[in-house]
Amino acid sequence: MHDYLVFQLQASLSSWGEPAVGGFRGTASHPGLSALVGLLGAALGIDRSDEAAHADLRDGFGFAVGLLSSGSLLRDYHTAQVPPRAALKGRPQATRRQEMEVPKRDLTTILSTRDYRQNAASLVALQARTSVSSRYKLPELAAALREPRFTLYLGRKTCVPAAPLWPQLLAAGSALEAFSAYAQRHEDARSAAADESGQPLLEPLPALHSLAFDVHIEAGVPADLSTVRKDRLIRRQGWQFGDREERIALIKAEEH
Repeated sequence: MHDYLVFQLQASLSSWGEPAVGGFRGTASHPGLSALVGLLGAALGIDRSDEAAHADLRDGFGFAVGLLSSGSLLRDYHTAQVPPRAALKGRPQATRRQEMEVPKRDLTTILSTRDYRQNAASLVALQARTSVSSRYKLPELAAALREPRFTLYLGRKTCVPAAPLWPQLLAAGSALEAFSAYAQRHEDARSAAADESGQPLLEPLPALHSLAFDVHIEAGVPADLSTVRKDRLIRRQGWQFGDREERIALIKAEEH
């Protein structure tokens, strides 16, 4: 048996960044490692400049994502005004207002296409790695997700959660078993929250249909394929990311 922290991610809009090519900003169907590290860091109140704390979260846990719904794709044609790089030298840029305090004639416009996922939902499981000692423990992370220090968002600042993350600490033989236990606990809470007529006030969780996991977590199911994602955070301030192997398992109905 292992200890797991499991929480849900549901939002009207979410965007899980992939490597940007030119003006295109795509999205994966589920969050990658860098997104989850950033989410946990925000909940804990870790400053972006604290590279050691981010590395601790990255290396201290194994991660698995159970995809409940990939949602539908929304594509946004995006325009933004920006000052030239030369105009930013030696000037404070802590806020967008400070960045834009240049003569209007110096502003230029950049064009990009940005993808979002509409009504996507997933579960996330964390398992502490035995080979790496982290300063953060699963109960501390669960408490931070319940009462986050910084505002949480799912990929971009416009993508706020549509439901509480509802973190739960569970003992299970694998991440797949932990997801099943979480779904049962969610259903019990849903039934307990029924109105006077017996109608549940909460929507049920969709069925799990795939599992994405790294090599540092006991998934409980063999991988059907593996892929490489450039989502291993190297340096947050410099937006530097490295490759990471991600394994994908397709889940049959009888497996959960």
